[in-house]
Amino acid sequence: MTVGAFSATTGEETDTIAGHARRLRRRLGRADLRAVPEARRELRELLRHWGRPGRSEIAELLTSELVTNALVHTDDDAVLTAVVDPGGLRVEVRDFVARRPEPHAPDTDDDTHGRGLLLVQSLADAWGVRPHGVGKSVWFELGAEAA
Repeated sequence: MTVGAFSATTGEETDTIAGHARRLRRRLGRADLRAVPEARRELRELLRHWGRPGRSEIAELLTSELVTNALVHTDDDAVLTAVVDPGGLRVEVRDFVARRPEPHAPDTDDDTHGRGLLLVQSLADAWGVRPHGVGKSVWFELGAEAA
């Protein structure tokens, strides 16, 4: 059984799934970079009592990287989904562009771009790209107790 709430003003949905997992689902408007800090705030609230110290901060950082990539490198909306249970967190950002993202070394002249997927690759317990009929999902997982 799913019990939850949905905010029509933000597009935010937070659910409790079977009493053990919680979920956040949020539509991200095309090129709306205001969604990045909003997504971090919503994820922080979802993870308020989850995991070892520092895990939620890593989750916020990685989520903001995926959300930013979806909004900057596509020309369409995206959807953020986060599911957390006592053992772990899975965050997925789905967009509607089939082009696969690839981690690459950032340009030495540009200190603010090109590091997002390298951070995800380095800090997540698992991550990947899953194709959809239209577009893809880029996801990562973090265990609650990892050091």
